[in-house]
Amino acid sequence: MIKIGKTEYSTLDDLWNDKNLIAPGEKSEIDFIVELIGRFVEAREAKGLTQKELAERAGIKQSAVARLERMQAIPQIDTLFKLLQPLGYTLEIVPYDIAAN
Repeated sequence: MIKIGKTEYSTLDDLWNDKNLIAPGEKSEIDFIVELIGRFVEAREAKGLTQKELAERAGIKQSAVARLERMQAIPQIDTLFKLLQPLGYTLEIVPYDIAAN
C-alpha cells in the first residue's frame, strides 16, 4: 500500500495512472526520459564501453555518466550529443501520428 496525502494506492500502476497526481504531459516526459536513458545504457553496453571509457571519449566526467544512468540528472542537449557521438548515435526529431495518441 502506498499512501500520498489522504489517497491510498494499491499498486504503483494505480499511483502512475492517477491524473490528479501526475498530469498526462508529465507522464509523457517521464516516459521519454526513461526510454532515452534505457536506450543510452543499451548502446553503451553494446559497444562494450564502461562509463569511464565513454566519459573519456566524450570529454566529460565519469560521475556525470553515472548520474545520467541512475536518472539523477537529465543531460543538456550538448552533453547528450557528446555522449552519443562515440556510441555512433545522434538525435533526430521525427513526426508521429497525433491521431494514434
